[in-house]
Amino acid sequence: MNPPSLRPLSVGEILDVSFTLYRQHFGALAGVALVCSGLPVLVSIYIEAAGGMLSNIGLTLAYYVVFMVLSAIATAATVFIVSESYLGRPLGAREALARATPLLARIVVCSILLALVVGVGFVFFVIPGVILACGLLLAFPALVLEPDMTPTGALGRSWALTRGSRWRMLALLVTLIILLYIPLVSLSGIVAVMLPMSDLAAPRGGSAGLIAVGLAGLVQLLIYPLFYCVLTVAYYDLRVRKEGFDLEVLASTLQPA
Repeated sequence: MNPPSLRPLSVGEILDVSFTLYRQHFGALAGVALVCSGLPVLVSIYIEAAGGMLSNIGLTLAYYVVFMVLSAIATAATVFIVSESYLGRPLGAREALARATPLLARIVVCSILLALVVGVGFVFFVIPGVILACGLLLAFPALVLEPDMTPTGALGRSWALTRGSRWRMLALLVTLIILLYIPLVSLSGIVAVMLPMSDLAAPRGGSAGLIAVGLAGLVQLLIYPLFYCVLTVAYYDLRVRKEGFDLEVLASTLQPA
């Protein structure tokens, strides 16, 4: 893929570019998602089949630890793939995972801080939480793509980049929520229609529960990379708008070898 013509994008154009990157580099993105999400999905299916989370406290705690670690690696690897591809330097899943692993601790800390800050915002009514979520949405791309960035620095960087563009970020956030939840709701409805009522009434470990967990994991494998495609393209869009990133890239291509 050749480097795109970097310029300010509308919300629709951000989504269009993101879907294009997702389609063109689906193999690498799906590879990262499969490696990092496959094990947690299998463990969650096993827990459901063994009677549910309350019946397997130790295994459930281990599941959440593994899920947090692998999700952090997947986040960084996905951002690397999308970023390099967007700038005309396609990156494979193996190299992306190798580059992502050293960022594990910072991504986990950033995730915890983001959840705490946004959670406090929602405690004090909903609107502050929405504002904080929109303002801090680009913390992960900033943390992954900017050298020596700290978790707290990434939150501040996202807040500064999104200043004056929070409505656009809200539009992207709402679109992403719809993209994430409509497939899940639709699949749940299909399961409810197709399975016998006796399976749906089973409290734990029934086929309905196992199929629901498996389908949720499949949707996550497909949708999770798209989420970070949108965030990474939005990150570059704001850098173009506010920092002349397009001129910076052009200047780097014109430098003599």
